[in-house]
Amino acid sequence: MAFATSTPIALAANDPADSGDRSYQKLAARIAVLIADGEFQVGARLPSERALAERFDVSRTLVREAIIVLEIQGRVEVRGGSGIYVCAAPASAERSTAFKPPAGPGPFELLRARCLIESEIASVAAESRKDSDLDRIFAALAAMREHMHDKAANEAADRLFHLRIAEATGNSVLLQMVTALWDHTKAPIWSQMEAHFHSTELRQASQDDHQRVFTALLERNAEGARAAMRAHIERVIGEFAQAWR
Repeated sequence: MAFATSTPIALAANDPADSGDRSYQKLAARIAVLIADGEFQVGARLPSERALAERFDVSRTLVREAIIVLEIQGRVEVRGGSGIYVCAAPASAERSTAFKPPAGPGPFELLRARCLIESEIASVAAESRKDSDLDRIFAALAAMREHMHDKAANEAADRLFHLRIAEATGNSVLLQMVTALWDHTKAPIWSQMEAHFHSTELRQASQDDHQRVFTALLERNAEGARAAMRAHIERVIGEFAQAWR
């Protein structure tokens, strides 16, 4: 279905999308309204992410997060290499009122926060770490390598690696912050994003990234640790922003 994309659509004050307090939630609710109204018909392919981003005057990553929410709630189906298709609403759904955007940050918002915070934490850890901290960080790194083909075990070791670095700062508040950031990865929207874009190749690339972070910590190279952590998280952001698989 063709439509004009030259004029961005603002979210009205009484729009159901305003019930959320985050941009991707508002966008998901707005698209749900258009599906319920029949502008995007069941069985039809949605416009591309680029077209939707232009129409709603938002970033493509926000569109991706909104699509993931719609997919989780059964409103759309993502077909890798083909497009995103509108699904029939559940029999019990009543127009847009049945659509409930999830609470919490989207994956890209979370990753950007991690990039900012954990990069600085790595820098601090490089200067404050003790040999015992290095031992614990290396143990997590080794566990990641050992479980390269076991996604759940690899992810648990990945989380521990980042927490151990926060511990090495000697600052309990920083550890609490990193723990809270990682707790958000338990949300369905994160799991669904990973289902599309996480791969063994990404785990291997992350392993190499972590090794560079560890080397910088070992050498007490604060700037190197900061840069290595930033590059690592930016890599994940780039992977999640690739074309649908």
